[in-house]
Amino acid sequence: MAAGLRGGAAAPEIERRTVAKVSWRLLPLIVLIYFVAYMDRTNVGFAAFGLKRDFGFSATLYGWAAGIFFLGYVLFEIPSNVLLERAGARLWIARIMVTWGLVAGSMVLITGPVSFLALRFLLGVAEAGFFPGVILYFTFWFPKRYRARVVAALFLAVPGSNALTAVISGALLQLDGVLGLHGWQWLFLLEAAPSILLAVAVLALMTDRPEQAAWLAAEERRWLRDELAAERAGTLRAHGHLTLKQALTDRRVLALGAIYFTIGTATYGITFFMPPILKSLHLTDWETGVATAVPYVVGTLGMVAWSWSSDRRNERRWHFVIAALVAALGLVASGPLLGSLWALTAMSVATIGLYGSKPAFWAMPGEFLSGPAAAGGIALINAIGNLGGFVGPYVLGWLKDYTGSYEAGLYFLAACALASAAITVVSVRSGRAEADPRDGTGGAFRPAGSNP
Repeated sequence: MAAGLRGGAAAPEIERRTVAKVSWRLLPLIVLIYFVAYMDRTNVGFAAFGLKRDFGFSATLYGWAAGIFFLGYVLFEIPSNVLLERAGARLWIARIMVTWGLVAGSMVLITGPVSFLALRFLLGVAEAGFFPGVILYFTFWFPKRYRARVVAALFLAVPGSNALTAVISGALLQLDGVLGLHGWQWLFLLEAAPSILLAVAVLALMTDRPEQAAWLAAEERRWLRDELAAERAGTLRAHGHLTLKQALTDRRVLALGAIYFTIGTATYGITFFMPPILKSLHLTDWETGVATAVPYVVGTLGMVAWSWSSDRRNERRWHFVIAALVAALGLVASGPLLGSLWALTAMSVATIGLYGSKPAFWAMPGEFLSGPAAAGGIALINAIGNLGGFVGPYVLGWLKDYTGSYEAGLYFLAACALASAAITVVSVRSGRAEADPRDGTGGAFRPAGSNP
């Protein structure tokens, strides 16, 4: 993981050494935490089988419950990220993990629709701020030219967690009746325990800022501090200083929020409904788990390639646009192929685009945001995007109940991916400043029509 983040042959030895140390110290832990966080997205898809059997939940109700998580997340995301910036990532991320573990474990107490909806909402409240907090945390530790690859390393947890959790979830459903628990209850218990245990590792291993990193040599701390300070100065020269209030109304932030909302709608729609869609192929629970893992493994490979290309070319806009178009193509192709294993191939194409879009996208906010403005701006972008986590599952579930098929829902998700590409083409342009790209101005992000 760290080896892939090291600078090229032209990078100074101290840069290669420092980036490698930071990567090995921080990324494995953060990726593991995000892996555990993302278990919920797959777990709840498999839990739907038992919940439908035990409580008669419809696809619409399931879609509503899957999406209401994001309403809780959105409401508390900005204050949570601002508190993280002030209190420090170490303490705040540990707090987030403990609370989401406790709420996830409480889902074994579901007794019907009301308790399911309430606990899903509270889980979103508990997890609020985690992802944007991690993106903000990366800006404290990694120069801009590494950030697409760093984000890709983080997002390895997404398809990786979806793939492994799908296989494990399919197996755990076989524990139905063991110790008097339903199979879906075992799924939620599995989700709860690791997050609480990993909170201890966060307190022991995470460091808030480079200045506090006793595990770096003095010259390495000095190099990293000066490098990041030079980038912040370059950002201020190119884009000016933004306050937190200004960041929350800045049109660049709002444009990125709209882009992330549409691609997020497509991503979460397919994430939550892939198990039920593949289950319709008359597979067993375990076979459904294995089949669900395939698109995520393929998507991982695509994401790594996309992030490497984006950083190598110092280009974000077209890497995102092409990835969104690939996602739309895969989702459109999935519609007429439902009911056959060819749908699995089409969904694999879709995941290449959906996950390939993320590294290029999340490298954009750091091009013009820093400090408290970055904390609030990144949180707002993610909050707007996570509304797509409500819209995608809800609309897909409603269309399934209304039409009797997932086909119309897949076309809706494809339209969202296309909209994301279109908004990016219209509202975002990439510019390369003539200054040395290491000063933080190279490849600067600007909305179309904005002042340089």
